Amino acid sequence: MSLLLSWLILTVAVWLTAALLPGFHVRSFGAAIGVAALIGVLNFLLGWLLFTVFTIATLGLAWLLAFITRWIIDAIILKLADRLTDGLTIDGFRWALAGSFVMSLLGTAGEWLVR
Repeated sequence: MSLLLSWLILTVAVWLTAALLPGFHVRSFGAAIGVAALIGVLNFLLGWLLFTVFTIATLGLAWLLAFITRWIIDAIILKLADRLTDGLTIDGFRWALAGSFVMSLLGTAGEWLVR
């Protein structure tokens, strides 16, 4: 049940981010559901790997600055999702960074409201 709730919160975060940012586009709410699922799978499969690579490449600095590292990794995952689906279009990496930040805020607020 918590997985479905997290998926719903991420879907709403994707949809609202597209409504708020002009360089972040989602085709429809149905596409937002698919994009949220894809982001969740990519985050599960690649998030830890990218974090480990960043930590090793920066000699541990990425671990010390985990918030910034996680923000950049989330933006990379958003750009990957953009490439893998036609339901999401992000105009550039800066918009992916902005989208990652907004989605993080909305997701945190959504999780907080639900609990």
